[in-house]
Amino acid sequence: MWAETFLLVFAAIFPVVNPPGAGLIFLSMTQGASSQTRRWLARRVAVNAFVIMNLSLTVGALVLKLYGISIPVLRVAGGLIVAVAGWKLLNEQSSKTADETTSNERTTDFTTLAFYPLTMPLTTGPGTIAVMISLGLSRSAYSDGRMLPFLVAILLATMVIALMIYVCFAYADRVPRALGSVGTDILLRLTAFILFCLGVQIIWTGASELLGTVTLQRATLAIAPA
Repeated sequence: MWAETFLLVFAAIFPVVNPPGAGLIFLSMTQGASSQTRRWLARRVAVNAFVIMNLSLTVGALVLKLYGISIPVLRVAGGLIVAVAGWKLLNEQSSKTADETTSNERTTDFTTLAFYPLTMPLTTGPGTIAVMISLGLSRSAYSDGRMLPFLVAILLATMVIALMIYVCFAYADRVPRALGSVGTDILLRLTAFILFCLGVQIIWTGASELLGTVTLQRATLAIAPA
């Protein structure tokens, strides 16, 4: 039973987190960092992502309810941050010369990027949080005897995802060796554009859900007796 739950949870989380794709974004944002710094960042992001996923599972719904924040609003806010990060990354890559980039990277403290934006919202963003909150709400469908295997399966799934994040991030610097400078530049530009598109998609999903609630409320009022 726990193995089936593990596979279902892993299949739900993996496409949202997408460690290989996130690894390319990580590479884009840590150009100029040493291998040691990248390994440290990869470890911190993996640990942070593991904590965020499990906190979202256990207390995520409670926190949102406490502050009166809905899942659609969370998607719109997170989507805005992702879109801005993608747009900024795309413009930086297209407008800066190599000398300017190198000069700026030397003064960059990459350790400050570990939580924001590398962990949240670029790795475990609003989509991941929404999925984990949904999984947390589904706990009520399990009896006491099945609750422990359910939680163990989710814990193992999030551990595997965190391990994949570390591997994809820590060894992202091998991509330039395989593709060369021109191929890497093209890939990073495409990654930045995809990141921007993902942000817009998250915004659209959240906005559609919000508009759906407004339409439903109007329909309810229209059919309500005077």
